[in-house]
Amino acid sequence: MKAVFLDRGSFPKYIKVTLPASINDFVEYENTSPDEVAERIQDANIVLTNKVVLNADALNQAPHLGLVQVMATGMNNVDLEACAKHNISVQNVAGYSNISVPEHTFAMLLALRRNLASYLEDVKAGKWADSQYFCFLDYPIKDLSGSTMAIIGGGTLGKKVAAIALAFGMTVVFAERKGAQSIRNGYIDFEEALTLADVISINCPLTPDTKNLISDAEFSLMKPSSLLLNISRGGIVDEPALVRAFDSNRIAGAAFDVASQEPMPLDHPLQALTQRRNFLLTPHIAWGSNEAMQTLVNMAMDKITAFIDKPE
Repeated sequence: MKAVFLDRGSFPKYIKVTLPASINDFVEYENTSPDEVAERIQDANIVLTNKVVLNADALNQAPHLGLVQVMATGMNNVDLEACAKHNISVQNVAGYSNISVPEHTFAMLLALRRNLASYLEDVKAGKWADSQYFCFLDYPIKDLSGSTMAIIGGGTLGKKVAAIALAFGMTVVFAERKGAQSIRNGYIDFEEALTLADVISINCPLTPDTKNLISDAEFSLMKPSSLLLNISRGGIVDEPALVRAFDSNRIAGAAFDVASQEPMPLDHPLQALTQRRNFLLTPHIAWGSNEAMQTLVNMAMDKITAFIDKPE
């Protein structure tokens, strides 16, 4: 049985990939370009992919393929309709980053709320040495305790973020779906949540309903002192609208771990925002603690084993 990992390089070398013994031919590629996919999977029984796209054309040329194991939660890089047509099973991995993503969320939030990036930059520039006092307080430092966090997305990650927020002494509200006709127990109206919030945390998936969920109209509802966190998926926030919100001082800051295009090109709207001290951007790493990555791979291996061992 042959297995092919199309983008093994998306995981560090120290993350161990231990396949079932029944796979006697395993080929790992650092990465795979679109024009290389068809050739590399044509004789594979199992394909592992993190973000490499498997389209209908490539799948049509893989007569032995029985399983696509997506090494992530999102499966938007796989043509599911083509897989169903060819009786190819598709599996993803979920729930591996329930610690890593919430911790990254609060690392970003604390950095914003306490202006850590500005202080770190100034210390590197020698400003502390020039201070006439034992410290310098050029940028406001605000506690999380006593502030209100609105969470968009009430799933596992949203609930984990809420638990940490409560531990910090924050008030937490969950925003109902935008445009909902009724309000579920434990939620408040979407627009009301935006107006109340000191911090808005996006923890929902990207779907047709959540694309550009936050745009000009939503920014106009927010407090000028509010902070926006998107540690979820690019495209949920209308990025040009985010730039306009910064330009008009509609919000006090934002922290993102995602972009609508990844890798993010230099001419992307978020790139210009990185020159601002009150905008923090990390390269889609919130999921990627050592522990979370190894958990993901282990879960994927268990799923592959279960697929192989299932009765015909």
